[in-house]
Amino acid sequence: METFDVKFPKVSDKLKWKDLFPEWIDENEASAKPKCPEIPMPVFEEYEELDAVVAKVPCKHVGVDGSRDVFRLQVNLVVANLLVRSGGWNKNRRVYAVLIGDCGPMWEIFRCEDMLLHEENLWVYKPELEKLKQKILMPVGSCQLALPFSEQGQEIQKNYSIFVPDKTLFYKPREAYVTVLHSSEAYVCGAIALAQSIIQTNSTRDLVLLADDSISPKSLHGLRAAGWKIKKIKRIRSPHAKKNAYNEWNYSKLRIWQLKDYDKVVFIDSDFVVFRNIDKFFSYPELSATGNDGYIFNSGVMIVEPSKCKFQNLMNKRFEVGSYNGGDQGFLNEMFVWWHRWPSKLNTLKIFRNSRHRNLPDDSYTVHYLGLKPWTCYKDYDCNWDKVESQEFASDSAHERWWKVYKKMPMALREYCALTPEMDARIIKWRKKAKKANLLDGHWRIPVKDSRRLTY
Repeated sequence: METFDVKFPKVSDKLKWKDLFPEWIDENEASAKPKCPEIPMPVFEEYEELDAVVAKVPCKHVGVDGSRDVFRLQVNLVVANLLVRSGGWNKNRRVYAVLIGDCGPMWEIFRCEDMLLHEENLWVYKPELEKLKQKILMPVGSCQLALPFSEQGQEIQKNYSIFVPDKTLFYKPREAYVTVLHSSEAYVCGAIALAQSIIQTNSTRDLVLLADDSISPKSLHGLRAAGWKIKKIKRIRSPHAKKNAYNEWNYSKLRIWQLKDYDKVVFIDSDFVVFRNIDKFFSYPELSATGNDGYIFNSGVMIVEPSKCKFQNLMNKRFEVGSYNGGDQGFLNEMFVWWHRWPSKLNTLKIFRNSRHRNLPDDSYTVHYLGLKPWTCYKDYDCNWDKVESQEFASDSAHERWWKVYKKMPMALREYCALTPEMDARIIKWRKKAKKANLLDGHWRIPVKDSRRLTY
């Protein structure tokens, strides 16, 4: 057996995680696109045709899978690059990774499905090289927009071949959009509008909705009619959320990793609508999402590759790994610290802090309706204007765009977005308060013509 010492310069201690995952980048600068800081790699030509790569993984925070350590990332990427360059695209060639250390490998790079052995601080993998290659083609952080294979000089194959002795099987990736409803029926109308908006963009992917027992048979009928395939789930409590908090059961979102009927799913929260076809984003790897605050991503839209072992790992870690907000977004950001940046227009947040400009960009793929939801307001205007503390979420143009989706829905689906007496009473209450306070926007003066008021 012949062995080699792989040599490469250690990444500078001055390079911090926030440099690789900045809060904001200039996504629109055409002449000089933002570049990620360089992470040194070996001279790969000196190490061809390796059968196995053995590496000791550094660990600054023992026992925490989500440690944000640039040197740890460097070692994982060096191993991944060596394996891909040694194995190439020869599907018959076997290459192995042996990773040693208390923190272990980064599971965002080395998939649990490829793990052959795990004993204490030793991990052995036989990676699927096509998937590993897609990972190493991604930028080293969210410091650059991620690019699909088609823009990385690679050919995207809608139907790719799997080698089997004496024959070749052609396999079409299974892909779907997914949303989750749990704990109440407050978002049933939103989920119906989301499905209809995706269909209106001529998407070719499946629509899958995970629903717990709080969703009534009548609502399930409407959701199916809207286009969703329904899968029943048992909700999961968020262990770091307060009792009866809005995010108490948000860990139910982890159930999307159980959708093994699909290779990839794009999860979308049910308070979104989609305005442009986004099927092309299925070509990105897990976990791709848009940025949020600091170095974290927003979990309202993200791509996930379902996996039984990933789901089990998430469930096992949910008590020991924290969440900055008590919900799924904080937890997932600790579990997937290495993620890939999608353009912000894929998750356009309806929020306008310190801004008089209230129009959303015309090229937005989606709108994330923060604050009071359109279906809980009158059609006439965005009722976020009626509450001072909600005005940062107010936009009449965004409100109107949601109702355009509604108007294209079949009449039978509109009843699921009916205005209830309780909703009407709440709106009237806050309109009166806005009038008494003489709020300068003046929306409380608008005559209400919403025909839904006549149906209860």
